[in-house]
This record gives sequence, C-alpha cells and structure tokens, in this order.
Amino acid sequence: MPHTAELIAVGTELLLGEIANTDAQTLSRELSALGINVFYHTVVGDNPQRLRAAVEIARSRADLILTTGGLGPTCDDLTKTVLAECFGKKLVFNQEAADRMEAYFRRLHPDSGRMTENNYQQAYLPEGCVPFQNDWGTAPGCGFETDGVRVVMLPGPPSECGPMFRARAIPYLRDWADGVIVSRSLRLFGIGESTLEQQLRAQMNSMTNPTLAPYAKEGECELRITAKADNETAARAMLAPVEKELRERFGDLIYGADVDSLEAVCLPLLKEKGLTLGTAESCTGGLAAKRFTDLPGASAAFKGAVVSYTNEVKNAVLGVPQELLDQYGAVSAPVARAMAQGARRVLGCDLALAFTGLAGPDGDGRGNPVGLVYVALAREGDCHVREIHAAGSRSRIRTVAASHGFDLLRRHLTGQTL
Repeated sequence: MPHTAELIAVGTELLLGEIANTDAQTLSRELSALGINVFYHTVVGDNPQRLRAAVEIARSRADLILTTGGLGPTCDDLTKTVLAECFGKKLVFNQEAADRMEAYFRRLHPDSGRMTENNYQQAYLPEGCVPFQNDWGTAPGCGFETDGVRVVMLPGPPSECGPMFRARAIPYLRDWADGVIVSRSLRLFGIGESTLEQQLRAQMNSMTNPTLAPYAKEGECELRITAKADNETAARAMLAPVEKELRERFGDLIYGADVDSLEAVCLPLLKEKGLTLGTAESCTGGLAAKRFTDLPGASAAFKGAVVSYTNEVKNAVLGVPQELLDQYGAVSAPVARAMAQGARRVLGCDLALAFTGLAGPDGDGRGNPVGLVYVALAREGDCHVREIHAAGSRSRIRTVAASHGFDLLRRHLTGQTL
C-alpha cells in the first residue's frame, strides 16, 4: 500500500508571511522521488495546543508526519515536546548531540568557546528515536515509528533542512519507501494554459500512471508528466512515449525539457555556435539583459545592453533616425528594427534583441493600446520584428515581452520559423 505523508511546518513567522515556506517545496520533491505521496501541507504557529491538534489530524490521515522548525533553543521551540507527548514518548538527553553542539560553538566562537545554557535544550530527543546528526547547524533532527506512523523532525532553516533530509532522513526512509516517482517537465511558449488544457483534457482524464498536468507560468506553460514505478529506470521508460507524443503534437512550441527558462536554453546554443548577444531595451528597462546575465556563464556570450528609454537616447546612442521616431513613434516596427540594428552595431555583437512598447499604465498619445510591444532580432543582413499584444500588469507585460525576445533568439539558433 502506498505511503502518504503530511508536512507540518512550525513557526509563527510563516503564518505572518515574514518568510516563505520553501522547506515544503524542497521536501515534497524529495518525498515524491522516494515514491511517497504528499497529500497535505500544514502550517501552524508556535502554539502547543494548535500544534497538538495538527499532529492528531495528520496521524489520522498519513503514515508519515514530517515536521520542520521548532527544534531550536528558545522557549517557543516546542516541536519535540509536543510530538513526544502526542506519541507517548519521554525526552531524554543525548550526550553525543550535546558534544557536537559544544564543538560547533567552539569553532564558531573560538574566543569564548562556550554555548549558552539554553542550547542544551536541543540535545533532548524522544526516547528510542534515530538521531539525525546536523552538520549544517546545531539542532539535531530525529525519526521514530509508533503505531504504524513514522515521524521525522527536521530543523527549519532551509540551509539545514534540505541537506539534513537528503543526508539523514532519506537513508532512514528508504527501506520504507514504495518505489519511486519520476517527473519530466516540458516547457512551452506561445500557447495559453486554458488552450493547452482544453486540447489535452480528455487525455489527462484518462491517464492514471503516468499522469499529465498543465501548469501556468508567467507568460508560458509547463506540462508535467509523472510516473510511479519500482525503480527510476522503469519510471523513465513510462514517461518516454508520453513525451514523444506531446512533442509530435506541439512541435516547436516546446522549447525544452526540465529547463528553467527560455534564456537558459539560448545560452548554451550561443556558446556552441560561438555567437554573441546584446540588447536594446525601452519598455523592458533592462529586464532582458538582467534575465540573461542572471545565468552562470553569461559573460561568454553577452556583450552588453543599451536601455534607451527616451527617444533622445534611441537617436543619439543607437542611431535610430529622428524621422522614423517622428513618423511612426517609438512604439513601432520600424523603430524596433532600427534599435536592434543599432545595438548590433554599437555593441559589436552578432545578434541583438530590441524591445519597444507600452507596459502601461499610460498610452503614448498615438492611440496605441497598453500591451502593444514590438520585439526585434537583428542578425547579419536581416532583422525580424514580432508584434505582440500582452495583457496584465506592467510587470507581466515586460516579462512577456522579454520572453518573446528569447523565443525569437531560440528559434533563430535552432533553425525554426520565426
């Protein structure tokens, strides 16, 4: 019978929105890879009564309870105490954990070398548990099993939680895990989530293993294929025919598999071909350049950017003829073309992307609607311009515009129709 897990994140700061619960995302992925189904996420504050109630609910519907947070030295770190009470266990002092904490503090504070008394609270663990040594901080984690329910407790800081799960909890759970779950994510640009879902609804409803699900990203979509099998090789073999059918169906709308972004696909292609890129940006305000230079190794292919927000800069720096600006306005195909060609010349790059449009909230006095953007790709002897009509907030329009630029670049580099 498949195992089911519930994650309980403990911390009032999570409920107040002061920090994001990134542990839940990390652990859900890791548990999925072990073949353990995560059906519920619960967040509870530093309150013993509410935490006790959350644990009682979790043990009624899951056979793995995994908690994060509340293992520290302060008075509101109550996770171990409450969990031990719920499962009828005493907390006992673990000398090895105390010795490790003392050594940690000596390394951290060589002058004083002594940790405060309240830190010893972290060395108390439920009787009969498997201690999880913490090489990334002070608070140890632990695991135990009672009445058919396994409990795993991990510290809350993401820099400790993820590594401890992988190094300590996975070995503890591996003999108990039921097969593996493997996913393959196809990223698409140029089709909306509702259109994608409508085209695939019947197929998705008929699938049980593997399964197929669409996800909306900002301005693009993701199709996730997920299979469960006895081992990773068998699971991947189940994914392959589904991916093949989707690629045949959606063709070049699929820009990659298990990739993070369009620009992440473009960078290795530029490197492979020995080409360089530059940008000329008006409405995007340097967003395309930022996204590209956020990639490690971008310096091997990126020459620079000109943020030509005003007509004066378009003319004086990029060399956009004043007559084009006067006749067509800044938001126009001719100006986008001239910007891209100017960037290619000024920056000395092989390829240049240009963006000019209306991100809102104001128009341009020429009757152009907010969301109208022209994106241009200049290359040797040619320049292609794409007109797009984006909707939503100012931020979304700029993001979509930048993505269209990288889509043009990706298509050029792979020999596809622009």
